[in-house]
Amino acid sequence: MYRFLMSRQWVILTLIALLLIPTMIRLGIWQMHRYEERTARNQLVTDALAAEPVPVEKLSAPGHTVTSVERYRTVTAKGRFDTENEVVVRRRTNSDDEVGYHVLTPFVLDDGKVLLVNRGWIPSDGPSQTTFPKVPAPPRGEVTVEGRLMPDETTAASGIKNLQGLPDRQIMLINSEQQARRLDARVLGGYIAQTSPEPKGDTPELMGNPGKEDAALNYAYAIQWWLFAAAVPVGWTVLARREARDRAQKAAEAADTSEAEPAAV
Repeated sequence: MYRFLMSRQWVILTLIALLLIPTMIRLGIWQMHRYEERTARNQLVTDALAAEPVPVEKLSAPGHTVTSVERYRTVTAKGRFDTENEVVVRRRTNSDDEVGYHVLTPFVLDDGKVLLVNRGWIPSDGPSQTTFPKVPAPPRGEVTVEGRLMPDETTAASGIKNLQGLPDRQIMLINSEQQARRLDARVLGGYIAQTSPEPKGDTPELMGNPGKEDAALNYAYAIQWWLFAAAVPVGWTVLARREARDRAQKAAEAADTSEAEPAAV
């Protein structure tokens, strides 16, 4: 009854089914790994935002690489803004996806070290992209700032190309090593996204809290792939039984027709 399974068509169908099952299982496992990674990352963000503020030099130093555990930690620093060496970061968007600049201002600490402070977003409303935009001034004199510690930006991590030959005082990536060479100073690793004090007139627009990744979606995809894997043998069995039933029915009809035909005279 099931000799048809040895036909070319059914052999190919069976091989495809045998390939699909482990492939879908592996895809489900990969999605589950992504779920675990995103869940762990979301927990790190939650823990970092909930932690008490600490002086920035407890977590960073010149040449330091900000770790995933240190990322988003709230830190404080006391010193003064160095607006003469201020730069803007090109092609950055705000919460409404409007393209503009981030304002990066060196912050000189009491001991002479420099902390890079991302003071927020401003629109690119200048006459051209080659013109340095109008940047609202930060507070003068000695001030205490607070912000979320961030790692240095790289092309590999961000996908942003570090273009050369940009207009004066414009950069593509916030990188403490590059800024240390430009400023010829001891620059703390990473930078902070300023959260306090809030700017006058709401500009620059401060960075919002980091969003959490949708880990539940990966969990749903994993279950979906595993259900697909389970459905493949079920579907194969249903098709095989239907094919066997149809063949048996046709054979029975052919036999009945043969019996019903009158014998030749």
